[in-house]
Formats: sequence, C-alpha cells, structure tokens
Amino acid sequence: MTTKKYGAQQFASTAAAGLSLAGAGLMLATQQRRSKALRMQEKRLEQERQAQRRVALAHQQRMHWELLIKAIDDPSLAAVIDTYDKDIPAEKRRQFLYANAWYVNAFHLHRAGLVDVEELFGHLRELFQNPVMREYWNASQAQRDTLKHSSDEARIGRIVNGLIQDLEEADTEEWWVVGEPPTP
Repeated sequence: MTTKKYGAQQFASTAAAGLSLAGAGLMLATQQRRSKALRMQEKRLEQERQAQRRVALAHQQRMHWELLIKAIDDPSLAAVIDTYDKDIPAEKRRQFLYANAWYVNAFHLHRAGLVDVEELFGHLRELFQNPVMREYWNASQAQRDTLKHSSDEARIGRIVNGLIQDLEEADTEEWWVVGEPPTP
C-alpha cells in the first residue's frame, strides 16, 4: 500500500511540475509577445519622430528660401544678413545670397535623408564647378569658421573644401569625374 501511495504522490508531483513548466512556457511566450510588441511600438515612434523631423526641416528650408528671396529682391533687406566684405559689389553679394540658397538646399536634401553622402557629393561637385559658387564659398569662410567642428554643416563644409581643392587642381575639363565621394 505504501508503494501505491508513493507512486500516486510521485505522479501528482510530476504532473504539478509539468503544469508548472507549461505555465512558465506560457509566461515566457507572453513576455516574448509583449517584448516584440514594445519593440514594434518603439520602431513606429522612431519613424514618426523621423517623419516629424523631415517635415520640420522642409518647413525650415522653405522659410530660409523665402527670407533669401526677399533679401535678393530688396537690397535694404539684404543688408540685414549681409556679412560679406563691403568691397564686394552689391550685385556679387546678391549672387552670393543665391549661391547660399543652392548650397543650403543641397545640405538640407542630405540632412533630411533624401540623398546620401555620395549623392550629395555629386550635387556639390556640380554646384562648385561654377566659379561664382567657389567665390561665394571663399567669401563665406568666416561664417563657417563659427560652426561647431563636429556639426553636420561643418563636416559637409570640409567635404566642399576638399572638393574645391580637387576641382582647382584637376587637369581635366570633365568636372563630373573630379574628386572622390567620401565614404559614409
């Protein structure tokens, strides 16, 4: 009789352990589902933040363009943002404001994630093959000197500096092959 009682207890103990393991398995599966759901929610939130950032960058770029257009059209308004050497003729300063608009457009395309650094380099190579763009770049050096060295704009500025040097040293008229795009 004792043996039968012991066998029943062992069975009950084994059954309880099995149920306990099954319960632990269910808990683990539930935790994994919750964890996956949280990761997906975090990913959605990050995507929403990125989309909001792109919208804000697009709005800022539109504002920049509208302000520059006013400055280009009205020399009295241009005086507010004109930090170029006063010996530069007014017409050339207006060209520099326009050149700035093109540069900032390319910069914001990259910053918004619409073009990668290699594509940006191609845009910049096209822009800076133009002598007026290079004059603008030289005239605006003091403005770039105030940038934080680690900022995106300072990093892109260094890329442009290298590109301009490559364009000026190139032995070819084929500007579209000059320079090496930076590695991402």
